[in-house]
Amino acid sequence: DTYYNSLKNHIIPYFTPLNLNLEDIKPKHIRDYYNCKFYGGRKDKKGGGLSYRSIKDYKIALNAILNHAVLVDELIIKNPARGISVPKRKDDSCNQKEYIFLNTDQANKMLKLFDNHRLQNLVYISLYYGLRRSEVLGLKWSAIDFKSNRLSIKHTVVKGLSLVAKDKTKTETSNRRFKMCDKVVQLLKEVKRKQEENKKLFGSDYIISDYVFTWENGKTYFPGYITRSFKKALAKSEFEKMRFHDLRHSCASILYDMNWGLKDIQKWLGHADVETTGNIYTHINKS
Repeated sequence: DTYYNSLKNHIIPYFTPLNLNLEDIKPKHIRDYYNCKFYGGRKDKKGGGLSYRSIKDYKIALNAILNHAVLVDELIIKNPARGISVPKRKDDSCNQKEYIFLNTDQANKMLKLFDNHRLQNLVYISLYYGLRRSEVLGLKWSAIDFKSNRLSIKHTVVKGLSLVAKDKTKTETSNRRFKMCDKVVQLLKEVKRKQEENKKLFGSDYIISDYVFTWENGKTYFPGYITRSFKKALAKSEFEKMRFHDLRHSCASILYDMNWGLKDIQKWLGHADVETTGNIYTHINKS
């Protein structure tokens, strides 16, 4: 989806007016394209240039296309985009993502901002288990066992060009099982009770599904709504800016403060390997 949007909104609109054949494309054209996007690529009211990260996505797409033209279709001899670097600003955080790590006190203050908010329970579960947005939206009642107090992560909901629900996680290790503490059991039972009330209230208009977190009429939340609502709730306070995904990072930092080892944190978060966990979290300091 990222590549498709890059082509549709940024690459094709730029190159079409140039009316170039493949063999006419030179490194200069690629360099000019990157500079154009860097200094004036934004299409919204703010104007200005795009980030290094965005232009890098376009570079990946262009390289893939032109490599295919060289190696597979044999339409050109060499890739004109090869070796052309993407411009970057001194303050561009291109090589290192900026992660937000909340400690226990900060996390509890953040949770209080969601008191009586419709996403209160969803945010709590996401923070407690370090869930990705797709995982918490994909949480189903059939994956929750109140007898053994176990919760399984095995289904996800993502938004690309359309809403996609699948019985698959990001990696095999992302498919994991958790023990539920009393607080989580109580929280989920209350969510279920409210859902049963809403089913009676909406009657035949209720959208039947197995999802835990939904609108009152049973409709599944769109991932983008979760992101926007989370930021909006924080913006109303003086709390520092953070992304929904930073709940996952905060979960890791809290576990680290509790003397969990990297291997245990890796299993809890469902990373494919411990190197991934180490690369992201080794700079966490104990509070």
